[in-house]
Amino acid sequence: MKVLVSALAMAAACTALPALSQTTIEPEKPAPAVNARAPAASPSGSGGTWRLMASPYTIHYSHDPNHRPVWMLGFERERLDGMLWGACYFSNSFGQPSAMVYGGQRLYDFSPYPQFFAQWTAGIMYGYKGEYQDKVPFNHRGFSPGVVLALGWQFTPRYSLQANVLGNSALMFQFSIDLP
Repeated sequence: MKVLVSALAMAAACTALPALSQTTIEPEKPAPAVNARAPAASPSGSGGTWRLMASPYTIHYSHDPNHRPVWMLGFERERLDGMLWGACYFSNSFGQPSAMVYGGQRLYDFSPYPQFFAQWTAGIMYGYKGEYQDKVPFNHRGFSPGVVLALGWQFTPRYSLQANVLGNSALMFQFSIDLP
């Protein structure tokens, strides 16, 4: 009988203690999420950052004897919310001078590594002409839509490296410098 009374007393205590603790302590409200890597507000209050980009190397997924080395130079503006716009000048896979203007978004805080980011951009590309006009879809007189998906790593607050997926054709490696 002593064992039964002791067991009931323990069960009552175990159910009462959590109820008492809930009435005396209020839960803390979580702090608002702040992305430490998103562009900081400038002294003028405009916010965002300018970024210079360069790509010295691209890997093509398939071999074509007409492929030439691909390089790219560009700039973009990223707002405080991660939305961005930019332009780049590049030599396409067939050695033709080309350009693209685009908009998109850089995505942060989706992995346990704060330096890791993803980016998507979409815009209008110009440059695939003549015998190479059918190498990109929906090309009309050298103009065609372009979409680039990327994964990157922010090494320092100013320097990053990213890999850009160029459709089903190539993988471009890009260095970026965020300007103060």
